[in-house]
Amino acid sequence: MPHAVARLRAARLARSVKPFLARGGPKGERCSGCRLVPTHCICALRPKVATRTGMCLLMADIEPLKPSNTGWLIADVVADTFAFGWARTEVVPELLTLLSDPQWQPYVVFPAEFADPERVVHEVQSTMDKRPLFILLDGTWDEARKMFRKSPYLQNFPVLSLHPEQLSRYTLRRAQSEAHFCTAEVGSMCLELANDTLAAQALNAYFDVFTAHYLKAKHQQAVDLTDDVHVRLHVLTHHS
Repeated sequence: MPHAVARLRAARLARSVKPFLARGGPKGERCSGCRLVPTHCICALRPKVATRTGMCLLMADIEPLKPSNTGWLIADVVADTFAFGWARTEVVPELLTLLSDPQWQPYVVFPAEFADPERVVHEVQSTMDKRPLFILLDGTWDEARKMFRKSPYLQNFPVLSLHPEQLSRYTLRRAQSEAHFCTAEVGSMCLELANDTLAAQALNAYFDVFTAHYLKAKHQQAVDLTDDVHVRLHVLTHHS
């Protein structure tokens, strides 16, 4: 079964007036499972780890179509990943149903300086009756800020503000600041805070593998499946 981001991508493509063309192989072909050119496919390397955490991706309009999008990687790793397209004037009923589901404790993941102080938290409360559901605003920085400001259905949830010590490792698109993290990096930090440590490590390693394959494909170079990033992912996902 395709995961939530793949389904959202298919729905977005179905609405497109003209085809979305991503640069790729000789004919622009890409793997439907990982969006990379077939020679650099990572589908066989997808981690299988158990998670208690849920992820809710609110995605800007064309974000699901971009091969460089890393929210896709979260959906590969975290079984309970939900993905919805964001629009200022409407909200899909399924999103509201998810946010009101009593099994989840939603957290909007966003910098503290943009939220009222009484909403800001820096830790995740672990309880037996509620699982953490991290709401990630997936788009450019300007798009994410618009989502945060103009989504009234998010206003009653705590805002989880992250304080990572490392700089972003995302090199596939230009960020406005080195301190701005891509969606997969943010997802990994959230998993760590929720004590889904193995999943956090696996997502980090998988992100590094994806980046390596993406860049190797871009420069028409072969991938070394025995290098450090591939070995690290293998060790994490084949532990005893």
